[in-house]
Amino acid sequence: MTLVSITVCAKNAENWVHQCLSSLFSQDHRPLEIIAVNDGSTDSTFERMKIFKEKNQTPDINLTIIDSDAKGLSAGRQIGLDNSRGQWVAITDIDCSPEPNWISSMIAVSEGYPSENVMAVTGRTVFNEGNTRVSRLRSKEIHRKYIGRSRVTTLANGPCSMFRRDALISIGGFNPSWYHAEDMEVSLKLIEKGGTIIYCSEALVNHVAEDQLSVFLKKRIRDARAHVRIIRKYGLYGGRLPNGTSVKHDFTDDAVRTSKFFPLLLLYLIILGVISQSSQNLGVILACVPIMIVIHPESRLRILWSICLWVGVSLGIFDSIFRKRGH
Repeated sequence: MTLVSITVCAKNAENWVHQCLSSLFSQDHRPLEIIAVNDGSTDSTFERMKIFKEKNQTPDINLTIIDSDAKGLSAGRQIGLDNSRGQWVAITDIDCSPEPNWISSMIAVSEGYPSENVMAVTGRTVFNEGNTRVSRLRSKEIHRKYIGRSRVTTLANGPCSMFRRDALISIGGFNPSWYHAEDMEVSLKLIEKGGTIIYCSEALVNHVAEDQLSVFLKKRIRDARAHVRIIRKYGLYGGRLPNGTSVKHDFTDDAVRTSKFFPLLLLYLIILGVISQSSQNLGVILACVPIMIVIHPESRLRILWSICLWVGVSLGIFDSIFRKRGH
């Protein structure tokens, strides 16, 4: 049987440690090793990892816990890779709970296409709908991204993927200087090397509800900021295969669509101001449109999301000018 290493990096995630590690111990694939990296947590994350290990001694699963200074997710993933021994290295997040057949489903897919040089297999992440407009929107958008996803894809998503260890090492692994989007970066590097990434819809990973507006917006800033680095290195539309064929960036359609909300609203307000100077009545009528947009809860959320995307892009441009955060 193929040894698979599962790596998970955690920072200030004390409430999710038991649920995540329990789901990893419930995997039906063997042999298996789990490498949990504590990324400088200031809460009881590390202690809970140790308690879990003491209470869950299983002969066919080796759990390694590593305490690290706060270095970021990409550095944490690299620490996991450095300490792995498996032929395949899977990555997930501490706020996720993979289904028991997550690894076995991906292993089956990896062995099903011997002629395609499979270097990574990615599953499907399902966000809990939660109880807020934010969590419901996030769940809906993630679900939309997976609808119609092709068998051969260009992104091995961070919470639900596994990589061939030798291939990952050959491209340098996860660069500790990368600011987020480390899964997209290594995916494009593997594709440029001639590798194939296969999507396996049966490999399910459950993600906790993203229900806090502040957390949601901070993550959208982070995403946009990191993607500036990806666009600088691989182009606006994607990477390139060894034969010169372009491959499109995956999982960015919602950001592209939402990014238009804020500039379109600004443009509308500018036009409204010009029209109001010449026709007060028409200006009053047109003013009702943006008011209705702002009143609608989801539209209001998308406008905030759009603003955060542009803030992230601005920060990403700043990073590129000063060659920071992996640029």
